[in-house]
Amino acid sequence: MRFASVEHEGNHLAVAIEGDRAIPMRGVTELGPETPLSLLRDPPLDRESSLPTTELYRRPVVPHPGKVICVGLNYAAHIEETKREQSDYPVLFTKFATTLTGPYDPIPLPPESGAIDYEGEIVVVIGERGRRIRPDRALEFVAGYAIANDVSMRDYQYKTHQWLQGKAWDASTPVGPDLVTVDEAPDPLTLRTFVDGEKVQEATTELLIFDVATLVSTISEFATLEPGDLILTGTPGGVGYRREPQLLLKEDVVVAVEVDQIGRIENRCVADQPR
Repeated sequence: MRFASVEHEGNHLAVAIEGDRAIPMRGVTELGPETPLSLLRDPPLDRESSLPTTELYRRPVVPHPGKVICVGLNYAAHIEETKREQSDYPVLFTKFATTLTGPYDPIPLPPESGAIDYEGEIVVVIGERGRRIRPDRALEFVAGYAIANDVSMRDYQYKTHQWLQGKAWDASTPVGPDLVTVDEAPDPLTLRTFVDGEKVQEATTELLIFDVATLVSTISEFATLEPGDLILTGTPGGVGYRREPQLLLKEDVVVAVEVDQIGRIENRCVADQPR
């Protein structure tokens, strides 16, 4: 099944997506901690209140996750282009929920940064609470998958050995469009990123150094994973900052990330407005 967090006439709704219709879930306003996998398996759908998807504003697929955990350097081609060495342990960092934005929202380009880059990624949405999860059971705790663009301010990212300041800008991470359950998005998944229509990244989940089960198991060693938590699994090679010449994001550039079984997010870059 497919699920989304949407807004319609000022109301927040969690919906199941069936073709061009959105079916609200009774009493549920968004995907997240209140929509565990047990509920998604048998959602309380209000079919009499179905809506055309064209009338909906797509919010971040999980608007208020308890955790946003990101994985760096998880494809060999990306490690090679960054001239790093492969690690025996995943490179992990976090984002704040305030970094998330909708799958079709504009991306504000902060005037403080002169090196803004794209990173197409596949997102794991956790569906059940778990700690110290064995790899062979890890997928039992996954609700499904979504897509993200981990927009990165490279000049800020490389100010220190920690990446937070380059990865946690407000409204910098589009996530969506839907949560697609595991049964509808079997491996391998192929991810592609486009900048103004030109394909700049393409890779399959077969190329992940640390696969989804390993990531879920590893992270759950030290943190209790809960419904709605997001794991961004890393970007493949082809980022703009490492190209010659560089391909950095500028005003009016359109970035899209797609995965065949999941969908497509597409965002126009705009100048950030001072507040």
